[in-house]
Amino acid sequence: MKTRTTKKAMLATAVAAAALGLTAGAFAQGSGTVGGTTTDMTSAGNTNGGGMPQIQHKGDVAYVSGGVGSDESAALKSAAHQWPLAMRFTGPGSDYLADVHVRIVGPHDADVLKADSRGPYMLVKLPPGHYTVHARYKDDDQTREVNVAKTPGARADFHWNTQ
Repeated sequence: MKTRTTKKAMLATAVAAAALGLTAGAFAQGSGTVGGTTTDMTSAGNTNGGGMPQIQHKGDVAYVSGGVGSDESAALKSAAHQWPLAMRFTGPGSDYLADVHVRIVGPHDADVLKADSRGPYMLVKLPPGHYTVHARYKDDDQTREVNVAKTPGARADFHWNTQ
């Protein structure tokens, strides 16, 4: 009898946890939030769930980076179409890279964002305009010109053959 009661309690706990997860996901979708809050720097405990890393802010620019784990990677790839600029950083054999130093320069050579990517993906909210993205991995610098439109969809992919 004790085993049956324990199994019922475990099943009830699992059902309650699943229902709570669905409710939190519906709340995040209804709020229009892409990414979590800035109070928790990890994807665990994120207010919107789904493995999305926390949104960071530098001045007026919001960005999110990561994608080291499969949940985070899937969440960032899925959200990329909602952000004005999506970047990807890969190495030899299409290996994912982290710790890429990113500098985005706007009109009149003004720095718009300086940040380090926490993984192979970085999504950035920028106003429409022409930007130069500088990315440095180890000692190798690369540059891409991007035009951010009113609708999301600008991309900049960086690939290094260094190890």
